[in-house]
Amino acid sequence: MAKGEKVSISVIRRLPRYYRFLSELMQQGTDHISSRELANVMGLTASQIRQDLNCFGGFGQQGYGYHVESLFQEVSRILGLDHPLKAILIGTGNLGRTIALHIDFETKGFSLAGLFDRNPAVIGTQISGMKVHSMDELDRFCQRERPQIAVLCIPKESAERVSERLIGLGIRGFWNFSHYDLAIGHKDIVVENVHMGDSLMTLSYRVHEAVEKEL
Repeated sequence: MAKGEKVSISVIRRLPRYYRFLSELMQQGTDHISSRELANVMGLTASQIRQDLNCFGGFGQQGYGYHVESLFQEVSRILGLDHPLKAILIGTGNLGRTIALHIDFETKGFSLAGLFDRNPAVIGTQISGMKVHSMDELDRFCQRERPQIAVLCIPKESAERVSERLIGLGIRGFWNFSHYDLAIGHKDIVVENVHMGDSLMTLSYRVHEAVEKEL
C-alpha cells in the first residue's frame, strides 16, 4: 500500500477477527499456518487474507506461511493494544453497569478510568471496585486524568449535549450505545455507534432469506 493511503474500514473491521482466531490457534499449539489454512478457519479466501495483511506489510513467507504468534503480536500492535487508551463510561444504568462489569477493557486496548452518572441513587456506589462519580465531577476528572475515549450509555436525548461537552474536555473517540447517531462536526473525532436492535433486525432478514431459499 502506498505511503499515506488509508486502509479501508472493511479491512480494519476484520482485524479483531484475525486477533481472535490467531489467539485460538496459539492456544491450540499451532506454530505456523498458510494463508489457505487461515482462510479456511476464518471463512475467508486465501487471496483476501493476503490482501488484508499486505495493507500492513504482509508478514508471511512464501512456502512457510505465517508464524502464528508473530502475526498475533503484529495484529495486536496494529490495533494499538500495546498502548492502552484511557476511557470513561457515562451512564451506569443496566447497560452501562453490564459493560463495566463484563467487558474486559484491558485486553481490548483500553483502561477504564472512571464511571459517571446523574442518578443520586448510584453516585458514590461501586461497580467492579470503581466508584461512580457525579457528572458534576466530570470536568475536574477529565482535566486530571485526561481520558481519550468515552463509552456512552445514556438516553438518546442527552447524547448530543453530553458528547459536545466531552469533546471540549479532550475526548477523541466514542463507543456510543445511546441510539443517537453521533454526527459530530469535528473531523478528528472517531465514533463507533452500536445499535444492537439493528443487528437483531439484520439477523431476522438473513434468517428469513435463508428459509425462503430452502422452500
